[in-house]
Amino acid sequence: MMRTLLALAAAATLAGCVNLAPTYERPAAPVPHRWTGATAAAAPLPADWQAFIADERLRQVIASSLQNNRDLRVAVLNIEQARARYRIARADAYPTAEGSVAATRQHSASSDTTTTQYTAGLALNRYEFDFFGKVRNLGDAALQDFFAVEENRRATQLALVAEVATAWLTLAADTERLQLVRDTLANQETAYDLVRRTRELGGASGLALAQARTTVESARVDVGTYTSRVAQDRNALDLLVGAPVPGTLLPEAGATAAASLLVGVPADLPSEVLLRRPDVLAAEHQLRAANANVGAVRATRFPSIALTASVGTQSSSLSDLFGRGTGVWSLVPQIDIPLFDAGVRRANVQVSEVQLKVAVANYERTVQAAFRDVADALADRATLADRLAAQDALVEASQRAYDLSNALFKNGASSSLDVLVSQRSLYAAQQSAITLRLAEQTNRVALYRVLGGGAD
Repeated sequence: MMRTLLALAAAATLAGCVNLAPTYERPAAPVPHRWTGATAAAAPLPADWQAFIADERLRQVIASSLQNNRDLRVAVLNIEQARARYRIARADAYPTAEGSVAATRQHSASSDTTTTQYTAGLALNRYEFDFFGKVRNLGDAALQDFFAVEENRRATQLALVAEVATAWLTLAADTERLQLVRDTLANQETAYDLVRRTRELGGASGLALAQARTTVESARVDVGTYTSRVAQDRNALDLLVGAPVPGTLLPEAGATAAASLLVGVPADLPSEVLLRRPDVLAAEHQLRAANANVGAVRATRFPSIALTASVGTQSSSLSDLFGRGTGVWSLVPQIDIPLFDAGVRRANVQVSEVQLKVAVANYERTVQAAFRDVADALADRATLADRLAAQDALVEASQRAYDLSNALFKNGASSSLDVLVSQRSLYAAQQSAITLRLAEQTNRVALYRVLGGGAD
């Protein structure tokens, strides 16, 4: 028995020496080596979101979301599940043994006798020697699946940080818009009262009074619209965070001006940075898993050797259970040789090889989508500075035009219509400025996300 077990142990050490999985090579990225139009900035993109976000209130909101968001919690639980599956697959590479103790009483009616049999033993369950790497490849596939789930968790966290930051910035912008329309309403009500008094004195027409009234009512509509929008923004932020956000952590009007640090994008940025994006890494791990699965399926076309064994003792007397001459053992080696299966094993190999090609295509598509994400964000950022400068100049010019027209009207040198026109132009320019500042801030957040949380 000992010689047999030693021989089988030696055979087990040789098991797995043959690996039928294809040699893994990372596919070449089907994208240009660099983005065109990337410009240098003051600092490299920070790898830590806490270094990226400058506003302390927004930091606390994001930290709360990382603790309470249900999507992220599911992603963490998926990691635990994948880890357990890997342990199960890994355990198949080792034999399993079970111990047992039993007592059997049997009565014979013909002889009117009762016999008792006591047994104790150790059993080696069916153990398959992994000569062709099937078990090892299944373990490797499970390990790569675990790594992919971990990268998916990182991708979920990165997306959550970006979504919370964007929702917070949107709330800040709409809060600023609400303040703007309230101020505009107050100014227009003042202008309306002035036109009404002028009308009473015969210095303004009924048309001018009606036009002034339309601007007041329009501003009231905008107040209601943005009041509702701010409430919806708060609800969206609460949902992302997973808990109500305290009022002390909500943004104030104008918070978009300094909510995040400058996102530095190195000049002539190489596209290799995409290979560190969580979704790209997850796709590569899934590709590796598919590659290992091909080896496991190929191994099923070859003979397999399995062993079932047991050793123990038995006696009719409990006191003699471990005495001399009570030992028993059994050894059941088994060789399974594939003979005829109507092409099932060959078809399974073909399926696994096609799945590998699908995984390659998915990986390449993920890289291409990631490249486009960065290219779009860079293209948008390329003109944002000029657009912001032009919009600020437009606001300044519109403010001056409004001030001049208002002064001329009060002195009787201009009509109320000129005041209304300049006031509307100023209001539109201010609204556009808020929108552009929000776009500039969300573009920074988008760059942080599409570059995988850091370019260095």
